[in-house]
Amino acid sequence: MDSLPSTPGKFKVDKPQYHYHHHHPRQLILRWHHYPLVSKLAFWSFLAIALLLAIFLLSPTTTPNSSSTSGRRSLRNAAPWGGPAWEKRVRSSARVRRPGGISVLVTGAAGFVGTHVSTALKRRGDGVLGLDNFNDYYDPSLKRARQALLDRAGVFVVEGDVNDGPLLHKLFDVVPFTHVMHLAAQAGVRYAMTNPSSYVHSNVAGLVSVLEVAKSADPQPAVVWASSSSVYGLNSHVPFSEVDRTDRPASLYAATKKAGEEIAHVYNHIYGLAITGLRFFTVYGPWGRPDMAYFFFTRDILRSKPISIFEGPDHATVARDFTYIDDIVSGCLAALDNAGKSTGSGGKKRRSAPLRVYNLGNTSPVPVSHLVSILEQLLKVKAVRNVVKMPRNGDVQFTHANISLAQRELGYHPTTGLNTGLKKFVRWYLEYYPTSSSKKGSKGGSSSAI
Repeated sequence: MDSLPSTPGKFKVDKPQYHYHHHHPRQLILRWHHYPLVSKLAFWSFLAIALLLAIFLLSPTTTPNSSSTSGRRSLRNAAPWGGPAWEKRVRSSARVRRPGGISVLVTGAAGFVGTHVSTALKRRGDGVLGLDNFNDYYDPSLKRARQALLDRAGVFVVEGDVNDGPLLHKLFDVVPFTHVMHLAAQAGVRYAMTNPSSYVHSNVAGLVSVLEVAKSADPQPAVVWASSSSVYGLNSHVPFSEVDRTDRPASLYAATKKAGEEIAHVYNHIYGLAITGLRFFTVYGPWGRPDMAYFFFTRDILRSKPISIFEGPDHATVARDFTYIDDIVSGCLAALDNAGKSTGSGGKKRRSAPLRVYNLGNTSPVPVSHLVSILEQLLKVKAVRNVVKMPRNGDVQFTHANISLAQRELGYHPTTGLNTGLKKFVRWYLEYYPTSSSKKGSKGGSSSAI
């Protein structure tokens, strides 16, 4: 439907000069031959357009391939939802099982961070319902494996898209969620150069869809959502602080996350939604994303394939503030626990509500070359290194988080160093991919996108 104009052009058909209830059908046919030619053309044109539109709307839509189209599943191809049995599963999964617990809708639940956050919430007795569209940006079988993990933990993942308004409203009709943990997004920096529309669909329109259903709910939930350290873009002031400028994004991905922060401000200001944005810094660990460098470096080192390590101008070091998944989860749970209360009701604001953004990082940037050295030690395999200049495709030279605000207001304290975190990741990787020649895994190429 994107190709159709929002306001179709109008055309005028000459009015027939007869009344249906006064004439015999044969008389009507005879009168038809006396109509002007333009009326006949208009009639048949209208009929043809209506037929084509019906075919377009009723025809099945195939799942797109991530390399050539949007990389997301059509809403019409989503799994069926609704019915008594389905509602029973939704309620059971979202049921709070501890005093003072919360009921959380986690979008992107089958994703890397979503899986860990959902299991952590369930483990402490909170109600959790997942939502994920299982797109093919990277190997969907990994997402299905995470789904199985969540199912064993008692978390039901509804298959659907965050842009499916009726589904979102149905979920809120069935469960009065106290919180939304919005993690669904189109990830990656370079993929935006291939498929920019997927970022607008997921990161901008998807966020609006979630905030729309949240502001209409009564009572309104508090919303915690995943922004990104990428919003700092070309900022050169280190470490990156929440008060630094974020108006110079280096990639479309970063721009959509920055747009999300501005959209969050609007919904907080107009509708009284309590909203917390979390700027994640290079999250890694078991069950991670195959498009991340540490992941496919591991794969390629085991296969004796060359890996490309980027360097900046004048041989400058490229470094990242690697943050282990358990530390990110602790920050997410703390943000949920300190999200405050939304102040609107049925879309009408009563008074001001909290609007905050926090960095969640490790505060210890590590050169990418050192990351490779650690992997070599853990895998007991020497990497075939290929040092190349960083292309101008959205990557930045370094990231470094100032986490003093999260420490002060959330009690956030990362505890896992890179050596320990990578050791846990490698152990998981070798168990999930038993042989180095396994064909399962990433579609990503060798590069140091983090």
